[in-house]
Amino acid sequence: MAAQLMSTSFSYYYHHQTNPIIAAARTLKPSPSSTCLNSLLSLQRFGVFQRTRQEKRRGYGVVVASSSSNAAAPLWDSWKPEKSSAASPSLSDIIWPSAGAFAAMAILGKMDQILAPQGVSMTIAPLGAVCAVLFATPSSPAARKYNMFMAQIGCAAIGVAAFSVFGPGWLARSAALAASIAFMILTRSNHPPAASLPILFIDGVKLHHLNFWFALFPGAAACIILCLMQEVVCFLKNNFKF
Repeated sequence: MAAQLMSTSFSYYYHHQTNPIIAAARTLKPSPSSTCLNSLLSLQRFGVFQRTRQEKRRGYGVVVASSSSNAAAPLWDSWKPEKSSAASPSLSDIIWPSAGAFAAMAILGKMDQILAPQGVSMTIAPLGAVCAVLFATPSSPAARKYNMFMAQIGCAAIGVAAFSVFGPGWLARSAALAASIAFMILTRSNHPPAASLPILFIDGVKLHHLNFWFALFPGAAACIILCLMQEVVCFLKNNFKF
């Protein structure tokens, strides 16, 4: 590579030495104009040499960085808050989602008291993550109704099937989680809270008697209530700002 660069520089140097225009310019007496001409010729030779050098380096697979290129973001940027041009959230943007989550859990808790004789609880842990998705980020893909119900029903059924095949233990949990992620990718129903439903069923002895009814209750059934509460929260956020 060094030999080729030296050969290229020599050929350009020889070309400019034998060029009659350049030779005639050198015979002129020193003057401000001839000095400027020599400076321009030197800059031209240097620019051509630099371009040839960069092309050679690209030919050998060497990437030439420029000041205008976008450098890769440092690894620690993902540990910082996301930079956004939007203004800071208003007080109403904080109060209404929080109040909606409080009301949703209060309603589900009241239903727990009604369903207690049947040994069923509506306030399962994944619903807390569902509330955060629906109320805090209502425009995110995970908050779409198709994503939520498809993932809730599918992942819950996968948990029941894994428990039936492998029984309780690490193998059932691992297989159910892997199958749930594959199911959400295949059906394009990305809804992260639903991935915890299979593990909840496998480890929750009180839920085993539901069998495949677990695919509809309590997860999917509770999501209907949460969707209604989301509409109320969005209405309040859009019409009652402070």
